[in-house]
Amino acid sequence: MRTARGLAFDAALICIFAAVGRRSHAETGALLSVLATAWPFLAGMAAGWLISLLALRRAPLTVRDGIPVWLCAVTIGMALRGLTHAGTAFSFIVVATLFLGAMLLGWRAVAMLTARRALQTQATADMSKISR
Repeated sequence: MRTARGLAFDAALICIFAAVGRRSHAETGALLSVLATAWPFLAGMAAGWLISLLALRRAPLTVRDGIPVWLCAVTIGMALRGLTHAGTAFSFIVVATLFLGAMLLGWRAVAMLTARRALQTQATADMSKISR
């Protein structure tokens, strides 16, 4: 379940990236248009997930394990955009790299911190029960 949720979250964030980019350039935001912009990055993300699952034998749900997902999303996404003449201006590469890095690694960092905080809270509660 966590794996499916993580994969869906990555895909949703890439679609948001595409929608924000289209909106910032005053392009239509219809779902098919957003998907047409997002598909190269979604393909790269899928490759990153596959690499992580095969190499690590676990879902890339931590920040460290998410790095291949991010890098594949950007590099394969840009390569596919280049092959389809969709545009790979240097400024776009920089923006895509930073935005996707912040989003794809950021949610993992927040999830890890939240899980760590929950464990600390539980440990504190357990210790207070023991000391009574």
